[in-house]
Amino acid sequence: MDTTAGRDGTRSLPDGLGQAIQETAEEIAALVRGTRDTALAVPGSQWTIGEAAAHLAMANELMADLAAGRERPYGDGTPQSLAGANAESLAVFAERRSEPLAAMIVDQAEAFLDAVSRTAGDGAALATPLGPMNRSVLASYLLTHMLGHGYDLARALKRAHMVDRRRVGLCMPFMLSVMPRVANPAATAGLTARYRIRLRGGETFGVQLAAGSVEVTPGAPAQRADCTILLEPVAFLLIALGRLNPWRAIAQGQVLAWGARPWLAPRFPNLFTAP
Repeated sequence: MDTTAGRDGTRSLPDGLGQAIQETAEEIAALVRGTRDTALAVPGSQWTIGEAAAHLAMANELMADLAAGRERPYGDGTPQSLAGANAESLAVFAERRSEPLAAMIVDQAEAFLDAVSRTAGDGAALATPLGPMNRSVLASYLLTHMLGHGYDLARALKRAHMVDRRRVGLCMPFMLSVMPRVANPAATAGLTARYRIRLRGGETFGVQLAAGSVEVTPGAPAQRADCTILLEPVAFLLIALGRLNPWRAIAQGQVLAWGARPWLAPRFPNLFTAP
Protein backbone atom coordinates (compact mmCIF):
# COMPACT_ATOMS: atom_id res chain seq x y z
CA MET A 1 0.00 0.00 0.00
CA ASP A 2 1.07 3.58 -0.64
CA THR A 3 1.82 5.48 2.57
CA THR A 4 2.80 8.70 0.83
CA ALA A 5 0.35 11.39 1.88
CA GLY A 6 1.02 15.08 2.20
CA ARG A 7 3.82 16.87 3.92
CA ASP A 8 3.89 14.87 7.13
CA GLY A 9 1.08 12.35 7.08
CA THR A 10 0.94 8.68 6.25
CA ARG A 11 -2.08 7.10 4.71
CA SER A 12 -2.98 3.86 2.97
CA LEU A 13 -4.16 4.48 -0.58
CA PRO A 14 -3.98 2.13 -3.55
CA ASP A 15 -0.33 1.52 -4.37
CA GLY A 16 1.31 4.53 -5.99
CA LEU A 17 -1.74 6.80 -5.91
CA GLY A 18 -0.47 9.29 -3.34
CA GLN A 19 2.89 9.50 -5.10
CA ALA A 20 1.20 9.96 -8.49
CA ILE A 21 -0.90 12.84 -7.12
CA GLN A 22 2.20 14.56 -5.76
CA GLU A 23 4.23 13.99 -8.93
CA THR A 24 1.45 15.15 -11.23
CA ALA A 25 0.83 18.32 -9.21
CA GLU A 26 4.55 19.11 -9.25
CA GLU A 27 4.87 18.46 -12.99
CA ILE A 28 1.89 20.69 -13.73
CA ALA A 29 3.34 23.38 -11.44
CA ALA A 30 6.63 23.20 -13.36
CA LEU A 31 4.74 23.78 -16.62
CA VAL A 32 2.87 26.73 -15.15
CA ARG A 33 6.02 28.27 -13.63
CA GLY A 34 7.72 28.08 -17.00
CA THR A 35 4.95 30.08 -18.66
CA ARG A 36 5.86 33.64 -19.55
CA ASP A 37 2.42 34.57 -20.83
CA THR A 38 -0.54 33.00 -19.03
CA ALA A 39 -2.92 34.75 -21.44
CA LEU A 40 -2.01 32.25 -24.19
CA ALA A 41 -4.93 30.13 -25.37
CA VAL A 42 -5.23 26.43 -24.55
CA PRO A 43 -5.88 24.47 -27.79
CA GLY A 44 -9.39 23.06 -28.00
CA SER A 45 -10.54 25.09 -24.99
CA GLN A 46 -12.11 28.46 -24.29
CA TRP A 47 -9.62 28.97 -21.48
CA THR A 48 -6.23 30.59 -21.37
CA ILE A 49 -3.28 28.96 -19.63
CA GLY A 50 -3.88 31.22 -16.64
CA GLU A 51 -7.55 30.25 -16.46
CA ALA A 52 -6.78 26.53 -16.75
CA ALA A 53 -4.16 26.82 -13.99
CA ALA A 54 -6.57 28.81 -11.82
CA HIS A 55 -9.24 26.16 -12.33
CA LEU A 56 -6.77 23.46 -11.29
CA ALA A 57 -5.74 25.41 -8.20
CA MET A 58 -9.36 25.87 -7.12
CA ALA A 59 -10.33 22.30 -7.99
CA ASN A 60 -7.47 20.91 -5.90
CA GLU A 61 -8.64 23.10 -3.02
CA LEU A 62 -12.20 21.80 -3.49
CA MET A 63 -10.95 18.20 -3.42
CA ALA A 64 -8.90 18.88 -0.28
CA ASP A 65 -11.97 20.29 1.45
CA LEU A 66 -14.06 17.27 0.42
CA ALA A 67 -11.39 14.88 1.70
CA ALA A 68 -11.46 16.74 5.02
CA GLY A 69 -15.23 16.16 5.23
CA ARG A 70 -16.30 19.71 4.42
CA GLU A 71 -19.39 20.13 2.28
CA ARG A 72 -18.71 22.01 -0.95
CA PRO A 73 -21.69 22.02 -3.33
CA TYR A 74 -20.47 22.37 -6.92
CA GLY A 75 -23.11 21.91 -9.60
CA ASP A 76 -25.45 18.94 -9.76
CA GLY A 77 -23.23 16.52 -11.64
CA THR A 78 -24.47 17.36 -15.14
CA PRO A 79 -21.95 18.70 -17.68
CA GLN A 80 -23.90 21.95 -17.96
CA SER A 81 -23.96 22.58 -14.23
CA LEU A 82 -20.27 21.77 -13.82
CA ALA A 83 -19.38 24.13 -16.67
CA GLY A 84 -21.49 26.81 -15.01
CA ALA A 85 -19.82 26.23 -11.64
CA ASN A 86 -16.40 26.44 -13.29
CA ALA A 87 -17.29 29.74 -14.96
CA GLU A 88 -18.63 31.20 -11.72
CA SER A 89 -15.56 30.21 -9.73
CA LEU A 90 -13.18 31.66 -12.35
CA ALA A 91 -15.15 34.90 -12.37
CA VAL A 92 -14.53 35.47 -8.65
CA PHE A 93 -10.98 34.13 -8.46
CA ALA A 94 -8.83 36.70 -10.23
CA GLU A 95 -5.34 35.23 -9.80
CA ARG A 96 -3.69 34.47 -13.14
CA ARG A 97 0.01 34.81 -12.29
CA SER A 98 2.05 31.70 -12.88
CA GLU A 99 4.01 31.44 -9.63
CA PRO A 100 1.10 31.80 -7.16
CA LEU A 101 -1.02 29.37 -9.19
CA ALA A 102 1.77 26.80 -9.43
CA ALA A 103 2.29 26.97 -5.67
CA MET A 104 -1.43 26.61 -4.98
CA ILE A 105 -1.75 23.55 -7.25
CA VAL A 106 0.98 21.76 -5.29
CA ASP A 107 -0.10 23.01 -1.87
CA GLN A 108 -3.71 21.93 -2.31
CA ALA A 109 -2.70 18.50 -3.62
CA GLU A 110 -0.63 18.15 -0.46
CA ALA A 111 -3.57 19.38 1.63
CA PHE A 112 -5.74 16.71 0.04
CA LEU A 113 -3.29 13.97 0.98
CA ASP A 114 -2.90 15.41 4.47
CA ALA A 115 -6.69 15.27 4.92
CA VAL A 116 -6.83 11.67 3.68
CA SER A 117 -4.03 10.70 6.06
CA ARG A 118 -6.06 11.86 9.04
CA THR A 119 -8.99 9.54 8.27
CA ALA A 120 -9.14 5.94 9.42
CA GLY A 121 -10.04 3.77 6.45
CA ASP A 122 -11.96 5.23 3.53
CA GLY A 123 -14.59 6.66 5.85
CA ALA A 124 -18.16 7.44 4.89
CA ALA A 125 -18.99 8.26 1.29
CA LEU A 126 -18.38 11.91 0.49
CA ALA A 127 -20.62 14.12 -1.64
CA THR A 128 -18.60 15.14 -4.71
CA PRO A 129 -19.46 16.98 -7.93
CA LEU A 130 -19.87 13.56 -9.58
CA GLY A 131 -21.71 11.67 -6.88
CA PRO A 132 -20.84 9.88 -3.62
CA MET A 133 -17.29 8.51 -3.38
CA ASN A 134 -15.03 7.11 -0.72
CA ARG A 135 -11.65 8.78 -0.26
CA SER A 136 -9.73 6.31 -2.41
CA VAL A 137 -12.03 6.91 -5.38
CA LEU A 138 -11.91 10.64 -4.67
CA ALA A 139 -8.11 10.47 -4.83
CA SER A 140 -8.41 8.71 -8.18
CA TYR A 141 -10.79 11.50 -9.27
CA LEU A 142 -8.27 14.15 -8.25
CA LEU A 143 -5.51 12.45 -10.24
CA THR A 144 -7.74 12.05 -13.30
CA HIS A 145 -8.79 15.69 -13.19
CA MET A 146 -5.21 16.92 -12.91
CA LEU A 147 -4.06 14.69 -15.76
CA GLY A 148 -6.76 16.00 -18.10
CA HIS A 149 -5.89 19.63 -17.52
CA GLY A 150 -2.17 18.89 -17.26
CA TYR A 151 -2.41 17.35 -20.73
CA ASP A 152 -4.07 20.54 -21.98
CA LEU A 153 -1.36 22.75 -20.49
CA ALA A 154 1.42 20.59 -21.92
CA ARG A 155 -0.13 20.82 -25.39
CA ALA A 156 -0.54 24.57 -25.08
CA LEU A 157 3.13 24.93 -24.16
CA LYS A 158 4.32 22.31 -26.67
CA ARG A 159 5.80 20.20 -23.89
CA ALA A 160 5.61 16.47 -23.17
CA HIS A 161 2.46 15.55 -21.24
CA MET A 162 2.42 13.46 -18.07
CA VAL A 163 -0.28 10.92 -18.95
CA ASP A 164 1.25 7.45 -18.89
CA ARG A 165 0.18 3.82 -18.49
CA ARG A 166 0.94 3.74 -14.74
CA ARG A 167 -1.16 6.80 -13.99
CA VAL A 168 -4.01 5.65 -16.21
CA GLY A 169 -4.25 2.50 -14.09
CA LEU A 170 -4.60 4.66 -10.99
CA CYS A 171 -7.42 6.62 -12.65
CA MET A 172 -9.51 3.50 -13.24
CA PRO A 173 -11.33 3.35 -9.88
CA PHE A 174 -12.77 6.79 -10.61
CA MET A 175 -13.46 6.05 -14.27
CA LEU A 176 -15.39 2.86 -13.50
CA SER A 177 -17.29 4.59 -10.71
CA VAL A 178 -18.34 7.57 -12.78
CA MET A 179 -19.20 5.99 -16.15
CA PRO A 180 -22.86 5.22 -15.34
CA ARG A 181 -23.32 8.76 -14.04
CA VAL A 182 -21.94 10.40 -17.20
CA ALA A 183 -23.80 8.16 -19.65
CA ASN A 184 -25.44 10.12 -22.46
CA PRO A 185 -29.20 9.37 -22.29
CA ALA A 186 -29.74 10.29 -25.94
CA ALA A 187 -27.00 7.89 -27.06
CA THR A 188 -27.90 5.00 -24.76
CA ALA A 189 -31.68 5.12 -25.28
CA GLY A 190 -32.91 2.00 -27.04
CA LEU A 191 -29.47 0.37 -27.14
CA THR A 192 -29.03 -3.15 -25.79
CA ALA A 193 -25.41 -4.25 -25.87
CA ARG A 194 -22.66 -5.92 -23.88
CA TYR A 195 -19.16 -4.50 -24.23
CA ARG A 196 -15.89 -5.93 -22.98
CA ILE A 197 -13.24 -3.20 -22.67
CA ARG A 198 -9.59 -4.24 -22.39
CA LEU A 199 -6.73 -1.87 -21.77
CA ARG A 200 -3.59 -3.35 -23.26
CA GLY A 201 -1.54 -4.72 -20.36
CA GLY A 202 -4.04 -3.38 -17.84
CA GLU A 203 -7.67 -3.27 -16.72
CA THR A 204 -10.56 -5.26 -18.19
CA PHE A 205 -14.15 -4.31 -17.49
CA GLY A 206 -17.63 -4.86 -18.83
CA VAL A 207 -20.28 -2.34 -19.82
CA GLN A 208 -23.83 -3.54 -20.25
CA LEU A 209 -26.60 -1.37 -21.66
CA ALA A 210 -30.30 -2.19 -21.61
CA ALA A 211 -33.48 -0.12 -21.42
CA GLY A 212 -31.50 3.09 -20.98
CA SER A 213 -29.51 1.79 -18.00
CA VAL A 214 -25.73 1.42 -17.91
CA GLU A 215 -23.96 -1.11 -15.69
CA VAL A 216 -20.17 -1.18 -15.36
CA THR A 217 -18.48 -4.21 -13.80
CA PRO A 218 -14.76 -4.63 -13.08
CA GLY A 219 -13.12 -7.67 -14.67
CA ALA A 220 -14.25 -9.72 -17.63
CA PRO A 221 -18.06 -9.73 -17.98
CA ALA A 222 -19.78 -12.96 -16.98
CA GLN A 223 -21.78 -13.07 -20.20
CA ARG A 224 -20.23 -13.17 -23.65
CA ALA A 225 -19.68 -9.67 -25.00
CA ASP A 226 -21.23 -8.47 -28.22
CA CYS A 227 -18.17 -6.31 -28.83
CA THR A 228 -14.67 -6.40 -27.37
CA ILE A 229 -12.57 -3.23 -27.63
CA LEU A 230 -8.83 -3.31 -27.00
CA LEU A 231 -7.23 0.09 -26.38
CA GLU A 232 -3.85 1.48 -25.48
CA PRO A 233 -4.32 2.78 -21.90
CA VAL A 234 -3.25 6.37 -22.62
CA ALA A 235 -5.54 6.49 -25.65
CA PHE A 236 -8.43 5.20 -23.53
CA LEU A 237 -8.07 7.93 -20.93
CA LEU A 238 -7.60 10.72 -23.47
CA ILE A 239 -10.65 9.56 -25.44
CA ALA A 240 -12.69 9.26 -22.25
CA LEU A 241 -11.70 12.80 -21.20
CA GLY A 242 -12.52 14.22 -24.63
CA ARG A 243 -8.88 14.98 -25.46
CA LEU A 244 -8.37 12.50 -28.33
CA ASN A 245 -10.57 11.89 -31.35
CA PRO A 246 -11.47 8.18 -31.39
CA TRP A 247 -11.08 7.96 -35.16
CA ARG A 248 -7.54 9.29 -34.88
CA ALA A 249 -6.76 6.64 -32.28
CA ILE A 250 -8.22 3.97 -34.55
CA ALA A 251 -6.16 5.21 -37.51
CA GLN A 252 -3.02 5.01 -35.36
CA GLY A 253 -3.72 1.41 -34.35
CA GLN A 254 -4.44 2.33 -30.73
CA VAL A 255 -7.94 0.79 -30.83
CA LEU A 256 -8.98 -2.65 -32.09
CA ALA A 257 -12.44 -4.25 -31.96
CA TRP A 258 -13.98 -7.64 -32.61
CA GLY A 259 -16.94 -9.81 -31.65
CA ALA A 260 -20.39 -10.71 -32.91
CA ARG A 261 -21.28 -7.00 -33.29
CA PRO A 262 -17.99 -5.16 -33.93
CA TRP A 263 -19.85 -2.21 -35.45
CA LEU A 264 -20.82 -1.25 -31.90
CA ALA A 265 -17.24 -0.11 -31.24
CA PRO A 266 -17.44 3.34 -32.90
CA ARG A 267 -20.59 4.08 -30.87
CA PHE A 268 -18.92 3.43 -27.53
CA PRO A 269 -17.19 6.83 -26.93
CA ASN A 270 -20.43 8.67 -27.74
CA LEU A 271 -22.30 6.78 -25.03
CA PHE A 272 -20.62 8.96 -22.38
CA THR A 273 -20.00 12.64 -21.76
CA ALA A 274 -16.44 13.45 -20.71
CA PRO A 275 -16.37 14.05 -16.92
